[in-house]
Amino acid sequence: MSKPKFHFIAIGGSAMHNLALALHDKGYHVSGSDDEIYEPSRSRLAAAGLLPERMGWFPDKITPDLDGIILGKHAHADNPELLRAKELGLKIYSYPEFLFNQSQDKKRIVIGGSHGKTTTTSMLLHALHKAGQKPDFMVGSQLKGFDRMIRLSEDAGMMVLEGDEYPTSALDMRPKFFLYRPHIAVLTGIALDHINVFKDEENYAGQFETFIRDYIEPGGILIYNEEDERLRRMAGMRDDIRFIPYRTPRYEIKDGKYYILHDGRAYPVRVFGAHNMQNMAAAASVAELLGMPREDFYTYMEDFEGASLRLEVIYRRDGKVIIRDFAHAPSKVAASVKAVREMYADKHMVAVLELHTYSSLNKQFIPQYRGTLDPADRAMVFYSPHAVAIKRLEPVDPAFIRAAFGRDDLQVFNEEQTFHEALISSLSDHCVLLLMSSGNLGGLDLEKLKARCDAL
Repeated sequence: MSKPKFHFIAIGGSAMHNLALALHDKGYHVSGSDDEIYEPSRSRLAAAGLLPERMGWFPDKITPDLDGIILGKHAHADNPELLRAKELGLKIYSYPEFLFNQSQDKKRIVIGGSHGKTTTTSMLLHALHKAGQKPDFMVGSQLKGFDRMIRLSEDAGMMVLEGDEYPTSALDMRPKFFLYRPHIAVLTGIALDHINVFKDEENYAGQFETFIRDYIEPGGILIYNEEDERLRRMAGMRDDIRFIPYRTPRYEIKDGKYYILHDGRAYPVRVFGAHNMQNMAAAASVAELLGMPREDFYTYMEDFEGASLRLEVIYRRDGKVIIRDFAHAPSKVAASVKAVREMYADKHMVAVLELHTYSSLNKQFIPQYRGTLDPADRAMVFYSPHAVAIKRLEPVDPAFIRAAFGRDDLQVFNEEQTFHEALISSLSDHCVLLLMSSGNLGGLDLEKLKARCDAL
């Protein structure tokens, strides 16, 4: 029997290329197209023989013998390959729709919420892996000990999915996590994001309410953060599912190390920050439902180093520390800054934030960042006027950003070289530098930054 044959439209995305590799590993015939493919997707696709020979869209790749099309969110509704697929009447899957299709006979566990999704999912997968279990999964970051961000198999009895509230594709504006229909769901919290899609906080929060009401399987379970006021109000809205609350566990910091306190014992962990302790409690609640005692879970967490770009320490030498973080939404920025301040209370802290997303560059949204950088001794914000222009947003000036953040000494930069020079000059022989961005900080050369630290 011949293996299925699938074509990926926008194969180069972080999630899409991982799915392409996962299907390739299963023996499927995989092809794909994209207009741009960056590292590490490019090298990984090339190694598997899946990198398109030419960049661009080629309708002649869409043939009647395909079993289906997998459509990435990067592709627009007028994409030439998509139009050809429709013309031929081929089955077109969005990325989450295809994952659901692959997991219909499995127990589905979905981790959602405005923040902490990737880390909570990663913690759960790490613990299950340490316990010798091999679930199918999809997570939004590369994990140590895992070859892929996605695993699809024939034999796994469950699938763990990071559940994003962003729209599914150009053809389906439903949030991705609606399509997964979990048996066990986690919601970590609700804080307005993606204002290019959700018009206000009420509309945004309504997506999570709809998820609870309509998309958790009957007889399912919702594990929710009871410290989040909106989630607390939503708890109990259905009679046919169980609501299990969790909260930040007891912990202590001793000699620069975090310890989870449980049942008379202190468990050392490598991740830090109150929000990560809270994420750990969420993952522990799921693991417990799956039959793993909390004592075992916290023991497994002792060597969990965190997900890539989530408070990732990329340099530590002679009292100097550089931390790279994906934080970009206000709630994430606030949590990351607070965590670093708590962990390195004795160091001079420099917090750097790049405004890069549609929401973060929108003048109506920027005031949401007020106070988020306050715990740092020195704070910098960088943004690119070009990024504002290509998103077709109203121009912003440094004075507006400084006032919106509510910090008079905030340094605001909109020119790359000046920003990079100021960043290097901010380093001292006893400092912690927190770099927060979902972009690349204006092409910042991290190796040059590390070399500067070495020279201090």
